Amino acid sequence: MIELRHIHYFVAAVEQGSFRKAARLLNIQESAVSRRIRDLEDRLGASLFHRHSGGVALTVAGQRFLRRVRIALQQIEDGINDVAAIGRSEDGMVKIGIFSSLASGFMFDLLKTFDEKHPRVSVELIEGNPAVHVAAIRQLQLDVALITGTGDWPGCETEQLWTEGVFAVLPTEHGLAKKQKVRWRDLAEETFIVSDGAPGPEIRDYLVQRLADLGRHPNIHPQYVGRDVLLSMVAVGRGLTVVSEAATGAQFPGIVYRQIVDEVLPFSAIWSRKNDNPACRRFLSLARTLSRSASAAITRLNGASETTASPSQSLDLSP
Repeated sequence: MIELRHIHYFVAAVEQGSFRKAARLLNIQESAVSRRIRDLEDRLGASLFHRHSGGVALTVAGQRFLRRVRIALQQIEDGINDVAAIGRSEDGMVKIGIFSSLASGFMFDLLKTFDEKHPRVSVELIEGNPAVHVAAIRQLQLDVALITGTGDWPGCETEQLWTEGVFAVLPTEHGLAKKQKVRWRDLAEETFIVSDGAPGPEIRDYLVQRLADLGRHPNIHPQYVGRDVLLSMVAVGRGLTVVSEAATGAQFPGIVYRQIVDEVLPFSAIWSRKNDNPACRRFLSLARTLSRSASAAITRLNGASETTASPSQSLDLSP
């Protein structure tokens, strides 16, 4: 069997012009080089070198073998570099399931920073509801999902990364548009519209749960449209909807966003413990780093607000 070291001995002998110099370069005995090249020639059934007192020179067979060997060694080196780059997450792909908007907020910053740090890693974003994402993660068809909630998913790892406020989307002429913030009781009698596709069904369940706490059964109409068209329908008065804070970065004519008081939505990363994709590990590591930085910034901001606030400066959010 021809071993890779035999090939390296052969190339070293060619480049040095003698077995003695090749042995010195490889830091082995000259007899080892001579013996292994002889084994190689026996295996190939052809002489590779003319041996003379001044060193060695390639035969015709040796010249042809050298051309092939150099190509093979280059391919091996390229393969090693490719795999090493993947291990360092310089190359590769990470598939991410998303549920929230990318218009602004933590997810926008996370993806932007990851792209800056790992420009040669391809990122594929896939929209869908949490159940579909988790099923894909379990089958290793998806690397990580960024979804709402903090629940446990069997067979998956979960880690909360950030939170967002929840906003009602209103027509600019709506009476509640005059308020800076709104409460659920302000919305109890309103008609809501949601998309039929993700995240519409989850938003519907969310509205039902929140308004049921007020003893109301919300009037919710599913629409077979995407998010952009849905917001346009809000603008023309077909109904209200709700979005997470990140979505408020997208501005549309005819609508306003009003934060719902005391409503916070947690977002978590979910991935499979069986996933060995280095790019996924780097993505999760960056997500944790940004999450800690964001939490620290919020803590500092809250501390500064408590220190400087006075009754005359407090903002009245009452309806």
